[in-house]
Amino acid sequence: MSKVKKKVKVIKIDLDKCNGCRACELICSAYHATPKYSSNNPARARIRLIREPLQDVYLPVYAGEYTAAECMGRDKYVIDGKEYDECAFCRASCPSRDAFKEPDSGLPLKCDMCEDEEEPLCVKWCINDALTYEEREEEVEEEAMLEEMETGLKSLIDKYGLENLVDTIARMSQKN
Repeated sequence: MSKVKKKVKVIKIDLDKCNGCRACELICSAYHATPKYSSNNPARARIRLIREPLQDVYLPVYAGEYTAAECMGRDKYVIDGKEYDECAFCRASCPSRDAFKEPDSGLPLKCDMCEDEEEPLCVKWCINDALTYEEREEEVEEEAMLEEMETGLKSLIDKYGLENLVDTIARMSQKN
């Protein structure tokens, strides 16, 4: 594999500044509504807030890559005396949980950094500056990545089976 320069976009999270207002979830779900800003449903947001209200701890987690299989990570983390599963902090959409899946279709969600905007809207709308946007270039190993459509199709095949998917596409193409 060869090395290539890749632009890396990251949302940094300052746990000490997050007050749990959920503005990030709200603007993300509104931006990704169809049509844009027509509704808001936090289940469609590409960012989720993990909250521990008794300790006044809030942690925003934004959606990462889709993974077809469960990971082996079952570590526990203790924060301010409360135990959390590793899954709570995971950014992946995977078969073992419903986080970061489109509620109607079950397709995986991934943060697209609000592609048409100069910076992600969750960062722009964060009133306490708990979220900051960083863009940098890194040299990384070149790897074959599934295109967005392939990822969606793979997810549908995993959920409904290849034969059902092919039958549905055939039915749909006959209607057009």
